[in-house]
Amino acid sequence: MDKGRWIDSPMDDAKPARDAEEYLKKVTVGELKPHNAPIALVEYDPRWPGLFEREADRIRSALGDRALRVEHVGSTSVPGLCAKPVIDILLVVPDSSDEASYVPALEAAGYKLRIREPEWFEHRLFKGPDTDINLHVFSEGASEIERMLCFRDWLRTYEEDREKYARVKRELARRSWRHVQDYADAKGDVVREILDRACKNR
Repeated sequence: MDKGRWIDSPMDDAKPARDAEEYLKKVTVGELKPHNAPIALVEYDPRWPGLFEREADRIRSALGDRALRVEHVGSTSVPGLCAKPVIDILLVVPDSSDEASYVPALEAAGYKLRIREPEWFEHRLFKGPDTDINLHVFSEGASEIERMLCFRDWLRTYEEDREKYARVKRELARRSWRHVQDYADAKGDVVREILDRACKNR
């Protein structure tokens, strides 16, 4: 799979239990390609917000009022945080399971559907036409939306947790991972710890 899925997004406990490899095969649209390497992290790049805005404009142009919300999420949305140079974008639509209402328009704009997860908030993920992005699509009201935004906003504000998260990311990134999603899953404990603190104080 291209570059993994939820790379720097918190994962809700409602995500189905799974054998990682079999689950990835099940939800990947197209060929699942192993990574089999360490994770390349880079320091924060001030150009990332501009890349997000360009993609957000393209998404809104493609979907019009069907794009209820378009947000920059993940580590590239947090100034000062190291990240994989992949722009994570949250797109909220009325019903993400109704692919006919938005997938053709996104595909016409150059986006490619790569993940379909009916069992996890009807999550869909697209890759971009010319910029390395993860476009996460959820239905309005899905609890994962607020979790992603809460995690982002907390890391933007609280330096101690931002640095803690960065340390864990760097330690894990040095290892070789069969799939990038395995690296994302390995961050689960620190993500849950920070997210619990963030949500209690929101």
